[in-house]
Amino acid sequence: MSLFFRPLPRVLEAALRDIKDRNPVVRRSAIQDLGRHAREQVTPSIMDALLGAITDADPIVRTEAAYCLGDAMEERALPALLLAVDDPHFGVRQAAIDALGMIGDSRATGRLLRAVDDERPDVRFQALIALGRVSSDDGLEAALRGLHDDDSRVRYIAVRTVEEIVTKNLESRGTPVRLDVLPDSVVKQVAQCLDDEDPHVGLAAAILLGRTGDDRGANRLLEAIEDRIGSLEPEDEVAAIELAGSLGLEQAIPALEGRAYGLLRWVKERHSWTARVALVRLGSERARHTIVADLRSWSRDQRTAAVMAAGQAGIVEAIGVIEAMAGDHEKAAQDAVTEALEILRGETVDRSRGDEEPQLPASTID
Repeated sequence: MSLFFRPLPRVLEAALRDIKDRNPVVRRSAIQDLGRHAREQVTPSIMDALLGAITDADPIVRTEAAYCLGDAMEERALPALLLAVDDPHFGVRQAAIDALGMIGDSRATGRLLRAVDDERPDVRFQALIALGRVSSDDGLEAALRGLHDDDSRVRYIAVRTVEEIVTKNLESRGTPVRLDVLPDSVVKQVAQCLDDEDPHVGLAAAILLGRTGDDRGANRLLEAIEDRIGSLEPEDEVAAIELAGSLGLEQAIPALEGRAYGLLRWVKERHSWTARVALVRLGSERARHTIVADLRSWSRDQRTAAVMAAGQAGIVEAIGVIEAMAGDHEKAAQDAVTEALEILRGETVDRSRGDEEPQLPASTID
């Protein structure tokens, strides 16, 4: 018999019963199971239970109920969530605002506009994210104001929200996501964040500008690549490495080589494959050779990573090798093969025939 008993997930009927139990521990467990059932199908009985739980005496139950209501994306939840934005518990407020953003109903715009000016930074932080999802115009205006917030975390998320809104608008119009179409007024305000006292804010600004082709934030990108900024968000770290390649930041080569080949890559996440792709874009023959060689690795995971890197780095001479993997799940993950071939075949169309590099023979794959 196991020393660590873990009860089985409740069936719906049991979860609906236990969410009304007098014991808060039981209700906390029941709300988790209700959320699981809600993700499968939202029924009227589940909605009634969640709406009841968002006014529970226990803040953990209220918090989880708010998140579940957001996942359910039911307009019926709006009144309860709007009230929960003013809950005395931090977690509930955050969950309620997040849920309003998930539902995306424009009727929440007014409340979220008030929330982005709330005296509590945690409310302003979450409200910026949610408002950007509910209303692009109001969200962008609020995010630009947020660039000057007193709280560094709010300034950071404001930069990220600007990028998210602009990207979403381009995608909704069926336009290729090219951030070089950012209005000059937006670029100017974001550029002012490069000198922010918090390096995370400066890095976020450098990433956004870098994606427009603007390298004014090169020093911030270099700080991130060289590990001179603590506790980076993984997506920011990856973006800095990628931009070093696309912007041609040759000063980043030593740090990129350390990430690609250094001993630390074995003991912590160094995004070594991303670094190799960046190095190829910076003209490194060593990185190009390493990626091509790993297409023949004994490890399927290594081959799959090399396929992805070859596609991202535009190594067109690898097309033949990758084509030999198509249709064979044992050689590499097929979604990676398909994506890489689409990219690389597009590269060959864009190049003049005289400049095309010879392909490796397909027979080099076992």
